[in-house]
Amino acid sequence: MNQLFAVALGGSFGAVLRFLVSTGIYHWLGRGFPYGTLAVNIIGSFLLGLLTEALVLNRIAFALDYRAAILVGFIGAFTTFSTFSLETVYLLEQNQFSKAALNIAVSVIACLLAIWLGLLCGKALTGKAIIWTDGMFPYGLIGVNALGALLISLVASLLLPKIQMTIEHQLTLVVVIVGAYLSLSGLYVLLYLLEHGYTHTGHARALLIGIIGNTGVCVLVMWLGWWAVKQLDAFLPLAR
Repeated sequence: MNQLFAVALGGSFGAVLRFLVSTGIYHWLGRGFPYGTLAVNIIGSFLLGLLTEALVLNRIAFALDYRAAILVGFIGAFTTFSTFSLETVYLLEQNQFSKAALNIAVSVIACLLAIWLGLLCGKALTGKAIIWTDGMFPYGLIGVNALGALLISLVASLLLPKIQMTIEHQLTLVVVIVGAYLSLSGLYVLLYLLEHGYTHTGHARALLIGIIGNTGVCVLVMWLGWWAVKQLDAFLPLAR
């Protein structure tokens, strides 16, 4: 039952985020090509590869429901093979054979490449840590969290202005997403340290350093992503 609840919870977040991302991209680039579906499938494939390494291969016992919520629920709802299939059929019915073929080729190749890159990043980062006498700083795991934070920042900075929402609703959505991400990523760092024998009684300082370090790095990366988009706007204005 816990896993069912976890999958349902993760799926609800994934479905909402997929709607926001795809809608923002269609407002930005138009509906002449399935850009929105292609984008969510590529992003989801990269995250699946990255988090498969970070969540599954670490084999943290307490993280079983956590993994189900993210890998099955969130990413399963965020990505969509059925919409890709439907949009391809629509293109064929409209005699847009070149667009249909391009959608199939790009979707398959780009998604395979994205999941491969995600696996490579996960393998390169997972398990890396600085260890001292009574503590450990899992910089590899925090690096994985930072990549997720960067994607959130870039997507939000690029696409939120494209969605027909009031500024109040946009700010509320950003606060909820960022708060949820920082909480979950911090929890995973905490679970990782607990799994490696660092208890709250004997290693409180190490646990605190890990959580604060994760939060600080993720916030910094989010700010850098937002700043990068602003700088890009200065040279290549996006149709906001």
